[in-house]
Amino acid sequence: MLHMPGRSHSGPLPPLSEAEAEIQRRLERHVQALAGQIGERNLRRPGSLDAAARYLQGTLRDLGFAVEAQEFEVLKTKVVNLESALGGGLLHDQILLVGAHYDTVVGSPGANDNGTGAAAVLELARLLAHERLPRTLRFVLFVNEEPPYYLGDAMGSRRYARRCRARGERIVAMLCLETIGYYTDAPGSQLYPFPFGLVYPSTGNFVGFVGNLGSWGLVRRCIRSFRHSTAFPSEGLAAPGWVVGVGWSDHSSFWEQGYPAVMVTDTALFRYGPYHTSEDTREGPLRPSGPRRGRARSGPDRPGETLSRRRAAGFDAAAAGSGASGRLVSPAQGHRVGGRHARGRVVEDAPHGCARRTNGRRDAPSERTSWRNLPRTGSVSRRRRRCVISRGALTEKRNPSGTLADHRA
Repeated sequence: MLHMPGRSHSGPLPPLSEAEAEIQRRLERHVQALAGQIGERNLRRPGSLDAAARYLQGTLRDLGFAVEAQEFEVLKTKVVNLESALGGGLLHDQILLVGAHYDTVVGSPGANDNGTGAAAVLELARLLAHERLPRTLRFVLFVNEEPPYYLGDAMGSRRYARRCRARGERIVAMLCLETIGYYTDAPGSQLYPFPFGLVYPSTGNFVGFVGNLGSWGLVRRCIRSFRHSTAFPSEGLAAPGWVVGVGWSDHSSFWEQGYPAVMVTDTALFRYGPYHTSEDTREGPLRPSGPRRGRARSGPDRPGETLSRRRAAGFDAAAAGSGASGRLVSPAQGHRVGGRHARGRVVEDAPHGCARRTNGRRDAPSERTSWRNLPRTGSVSRRRRRCVISRGALTEKRNPSGTLADHRA
């Protein structure tokens, strides 16, 4: 399902309003708090994971929300999902859910993955705190999305979605904000699983709305609303859940329970070189770029710059019934995928069954189930690129220009 309603924005982005500039500053502060001050946050560093949960909980409470913590134990350590809600009106039994995970992969401070998504949930909560919407609106922050918990019983969104189904809750739309901070106008900066590169743009300057076939209608509603209200490039896709990348976040947990769900994303590793590395920092590609530039400069010494402006799909879905309006703004300064930051990277502690790359050398996985090709498109199609799918984990390899290893299990 490739055809989407409306037209994606093209050309220069309009300047930020004062309100949008304030949103930008708030998003930056949240990302800095999570990735800069707290840093890597997972069960290898339980103190940091708890500090992130306390920061998110405190921010929501400061906005006037009650916060429910769904606690459970993993490896003898208590972890939490966090939930706040705005009560609805006539359609209060219908629930719109906007969520993001706040943990990081081992070895990464997770500015983009997923400090940006968590920051957007907080800012959406602030923007909508005093709205009265027809449907109930929930803001949820999930723990344990990253390996080795992804798709396992300890995955926070799986615990949450199963509880929703057990309670008979009627979730009509789940919007997952996943790695949303990196946009660049550099030609050839966007990758895709085959064959999507044949029909989608090769420049990574758009926000993506991705769902499975059962969420096709929701994808179309989200992107229609976004394109109608927001002057920022956008693309949509509804595809089978088994397609590489389509289910790679917390929205898949809601698909399992029969709920429609859409991932809003900058496409992560298909565009963002520092994905799942120690270089996923606010001081790296996500560093504030100062004055907005209409076009990117490319090359390893002159990284492409662009100021991203995107309105979260969850806000659009809620606003459709209330007349509310607004935008989220986040800065991004980036470089071409496969540039200097992709060389000499060390990614260790891959989950069982995944290939592990250490200083440019890949150790063989203990179990390998299949190989698939992810060719590059456009001017960079000649670069060799291969992908190992191993027990649900991806290890991406790029030759000969450098080393990039990413793991999702």
